Amino acid sequence: MDNALADLEHDRSRLGRSSTAERVADILRERIIEGFFRPGQRLSEEAIAEALGVSRNTLRESFRLLGHERLLDHRLNRGVFVRVLSAEDVADLYRVRRVLELAAVRGRLAGTALAVTKEAVADAERAASAGDWQGVGTANIRFHQALVGLNGSARLDEAMRQLLAELRLVFHVIKEPRVLHEPFVARNRRLLELMEAGRADEAAAYLAAYLDDAERLLVQAHRAG
Repeated sequence: MDNALADLEHDRSRLGRSSTAERVADILRERIIEGFFRPGQRLSEEAIAEALGVSRNTLRESFRLLGHERLLDHRLNRGVFVRVLSAEDVADLYRVRRVLELAAVRGRLAGTALAVTKEAVADAERAASAGDWQGVGTANIRFHQALVGLNGSARLDEAMRQLLAELRLVFHVIKEPRVLHEPFVARNRRLLELMEAGRADEAAAYLAAYLDDAERLLVQAHRAG
């Protein structure tokens, strides 16, 4: 929590003079995606408000927004906690991922989103070489966000951002992040190669198998834990 709070202090400048609950929620959502907050962790209203330099009322409103996104739980007389997802949640998240990502891979494979996809693959490879498995996980999330960006829809991009924040909470069920992330570094590279070669049908089939394997791994870990 202390490291996350220190990082939040750096985020304060992003709020500007027109600080809003939505912007605070954006920052906290990003921190969840980056893995700084863990499932079941209690969020200190006082400490986070101080770190970001916002009022308690503004922070409460941002907590409420993130609660609607199923990222936070409000527990009566106990406070606000990062949500703990179930195996059923994992299955549902992957059901939505298949719709969003497979449509993107079967569509047009060009533009800025594809460039971001390539950058994310390279970032994951560098992080893996350095043994930074949390960094690999963050790059992997950016990779899949960029895939959905190929759909060219702001609404789908927003849906994917929320889904990926929930997914990052799922990742924590695997105690050793290398076990989860290492196999998919090479698989992201292979998927990118198929996309760049214009082999959309093969890329879609490859991605479908990839998502099946990832879902199976996470559901098994949930049920075992």
